[in-house]
Amino acid sequence: MFSWLKPAIFAVCLIPLGQLAYRAYDGDLGANPIDTVTRFTGSWALIFLLTSLAVTPLRRISGWNELIKFRRMLGLYAFFYVLLHFSTFVGLDHFFDLNRIGKDIIKRPYVTAGFTAFLMMIPLALTSTAGMIRRLGKRWQHLHRLVYLAAIAAVIHFYWLVKSDITRPAQYGAVLAALLGYRIVVKWLQPNPSRISRKPAVARSREAG
Repeated sequence: MFSWLKPAIFAVCLIPLGQLAYRAYDGDLGANPIDTVTRFTGSWALIFLLTSLAVTPLRRISGWNELIKFRRMLGLYAFFYVLLHFSTFVGLDHFFDLNRIGKDIIKRPYVTAGFTAFLMMIPLALTSTAGMIRRLGKRWQHLHRLVYLAAIAAVIHFYWLVKSDITRPAQYGAVLAALLGYRIVVKWLQPNPSRISRKPAVARSREAG
């Protein structure tokens, strides 16, 4: 069912990259092309990260379980754009000057937050294959909870980066808060398995008494 949908979404996820390439070809990157590329790739990385986090709530609300098939792809696209974002920072902005890069990571809080988000997304991308999911078992789920911390760090990175208008990072923060809040509420409403398993034993002890 809808076998065409996954390739279509895969192609749609490449549209931002195509837009950026066309703007570069057309000389439409503004007065500071490096800053434009950095912000563009960073924004789309965050958009894809939040979209991947939205898959589970949308699946539960809509009842369309097929949505889960797109979560891994969206997460990998988030990492792809993060990689472009970081590569721009390292290669175009700092010309691979490791000393200068290290100083920026340590001294500039927004760079520290962004670099932290990038580091946390690396193991998520490396363990996204079906083989790694089988090998890690339950540990895979624990590891991939890093995505929540990575998203928080990414939003903080964006918030600290802007100097005046915080509208967009605030919007991303609100979306992230809603997605995390939904997960907390759902988990809180779920029955506690340990309590359920203890109820029959308690009931039996009362009957015996």
